[in-house]
Amino acid sequence: MDALTHTLLAADVQDRGAAVEAYRVTKRFGALTALDEVSLKVEAGSFHCLLGENGAGKSTLVKCLVGYHPPEEGSFLVDGREQAIRSPRDAQRLRIGMVYQHFTLAPGMTVAENLLLARGDLPLRIDWRREKAALAAFLASTPFRLDLNARVADLAAGEKQKLEILKQLYLGQRLLILDEPTSVLTPAEADEVLGLLHGMTRDGRLTVMMITHKFREVSAYGDSVTVLRRGKLAGSGKVGELTTQDMAEMMVGSAVFVATAPRRRAADPERKTGEIRLAVDRLCADNDRGMPAVRELDLVVRAGEIVGIAGVAGNGQKELIEVLLGQRSARGGALRVDGETYGATRAELRRHGVFSLPEEPLRNACVPTMSVAENMGLRDFDIAPFSGGWLSLRFLRRGALTRRAKEWIEAFGVRPPDPSAAIENLSGGNVQRAVLARELSGAVRLLIVANPVFGLDFAATEAIHRRLDQARNDGAAILLVSEDLDELLELSDRILVMSEGRIAHQVLAGYVDVAEIGRHMAGGAGHGTGH
Repeated sequence: MDALTHTLLAADVQDRGAAVEAYRVTKRFGALTALDEVSLKVEAGSFHCLLGENGAGKSTLVKCLVGYHPPEEGSFLVDGREQAIRSPRDAQRLRIGMVYQHFTLAPGMTVAENLLLARGDLPLRIDWRREKAALAAFLASTPFRLDLNARVADLAAGEKQKLEILKQLYLGQRLLILDEPTSVLTPAEADEVLGLLHGMTRDGRLTVMMITHKFREVSAYGDSVTVLRRGKLAGSGKVGELTTQDMAEMMVGSAVFVATAPRRRAADPERKTGEIRLAVDRLCADNDRGMPAVRELDLVVRAGEIVGIAGVAGNGQKELIEVLLGQRSARGGALRVDGETYGATRAELRRHGVFSLPEEPLRNACVPTMSVAENMGLRDFDIAPFSGGWLSLRFLRRGALTRRAKEWIEAFGVRPPDPSAAIENLSGGNVQRAVLARELSGAVRLLIVANPVFGLDFAATEAIHRRLDQARNDGAAILLVSEDLDELLELSDRILVMSEGRIAHQVLAGYVDVAEIGRHMAGGAGHGTGH
């Protein structure tokens, strides 16, 4: 198929979106039933949202629909006709495509080259003049604008997401499945991408099915929603007829509190914060390749406040956290905790009451093969009443460590409630709870937290947010680094934006202009101070 024919075909099949229906779909993996007679209906030309906690069956359902996991029972209907989707090739034939959460682009190649690679029918010799003319005609038929000659490595995250979508449109897809499409985008980029797709559904040219955990996106762009829980259909309906509370209750199976605004009046000028607990002065640090990652960064965190750091991943946040926790050496600048020089040694952490919840705690804050009780004792196994050295940590499972672990397990809702279980066998949310129990059960004066709920389900997210909120109200100073702006807006008293290793912007949480934060996250403004 030459480029011109391909473009005409793509334009023809995009004249309307596809109507898709799943009827009593069941999928098993051994003894596990991942989907149990799930049914849903996606109207042609609609923007349909798929919600559910981790493990609810969302990914399994869409992978069945695109042919990666053919179901044991049930069927799919496309435009009212039952279709056998046994492989990705069958899905392609039906013009069903998927955009995955992580980019699948060739970074060293151009936009045009990546589009042609998606086609899969390239001749041995490419007529670039003809191909680029056809690609330009294709781009003109879409609302997305990209430079065909731009190298992918030079594109912003939002432009890369557009290219992933364009690859599917270029293949002529009529149903586009999106898996957490805004997880790496700034707010402005997310709104632009979803807004453009929403416009295409309004024109009847495309049907979109989006997996998301952000209620704001559902409310802003969704026409209808389907909620899965533990592999079963928990509910569905028109977005305009459901509240956020309704959808949250479907997800967790019971009445839950859903914050639709910050939990406290963080920007109240009458509310007083305490003394400075953490002061960072002109901090410099390199990344793993020896290149500057943190560049003369200044910030302070006071007692009784949560300072949130926003930013697109890769702007020095990881290196900043590692310096603060003693996992990376600074190249310059100074750190002070409680007014004293701070080097993040074990003795200093203990003396100043510095605790942490790092990103990926199973890897960064646990010994995976050790038990829950032993991991809960990593902070203080060498002091009374647990002292006795490393051997005491390994062999006093039935002693003081286990008794305390049982108390923490109950207080923090760790499941299963077994202190002898290897922590690597717990779910992500329960690992987070176990580490949080260890870090918040002491005399916390300074808490350093990085992406605390990344990849966790709704219930685990709510529980951890409550714990952070309570620690702040009890007087702890908290530095919260998160790539989820909604999380920062909900929890923070002040928000700082980190861009290119510096603090580029700061604002009291109650006075946030999301568009302005997005501009600073994208590097579109000058640098400021974190004081």
